[in-house]
Amino acid sequence: MDDTLQRLLDAEMKAENLAKEAEEEHQRAIAAAVDEARELDAGFTERIPELQRTWIARSEERAAKTIAEIERRYDERHENLRELAEKREEEALDAAFQVLIDVRL
Repeated sequence: MDDTLQRLLDAEMKAENLAKEAEEEHQRAIAAAVDEARELDAGFTERIPELQRTWIARSEERAAKTIAEIERRYDERHENLRELAEKREEEALDAAFQVLIDVRL
């Protein structure tokens, strides 16, 4: 009986040791995951200014393209209005002279 009891005690000690080792490994895994998360967070935090610069540069580029497109459309519209005004100038002068002539008669 003593031999069986001793084997049970040894098995219990082994089980406790295994449980203790498993708990320690679990704690190490958690600590490693926390450390990795902190490193990733620090790396991201360090990259924030670079990300902001990139975003601002892209925004400025898009704004410059938009402004250039608006200016191009404005210039085209202005040119079209100028051409239309020049085409209609003769008609307007003729109409004005006709009004003046009709009034005098």
